[in-house]
Amino acid sequence: MAPDRLVAATRRFVVAGAVGAGLGAVGVVAFTADAGLRTATERTFALGALAFGVGLLGWSGSVMAGRGIENMQRYMETGSNWTEADSRRAMSRVTGFGLGAMLAASLATAWL
Repeated sequence: MAPDRLVAATRRFVVAGAVGAGLGAVGVVAFTADAGLRTATERTFALGALAFGVGLLGWSGSVMAGRGIENMQRYMETGSNWTEADSRRAMSRVTGFGLGAMLAASLATAWL
């Protein structure tokens, strides 16, 4: 991977992680109003882990089946703009978001 592409991919992942951490912190505060701190951090961590798992599974599926799906769409003339690269980028953002939310929940548990 070229250095500029690596920097762009890292930036996308880090930005998604920061958004996930921010929303994870908001989630901890919101869930704390409903239940205790322990329950709030557990819920936030679980939702972050769900996003992380979906993103990781989607990314690996894009890598594994992406070219086949692109060829099928070309053969069937679907007119879709779906590409393997776009799918991998989207799934890396979802993975980063989930990781950020899990990190925020973990830090909230440690600090509070």
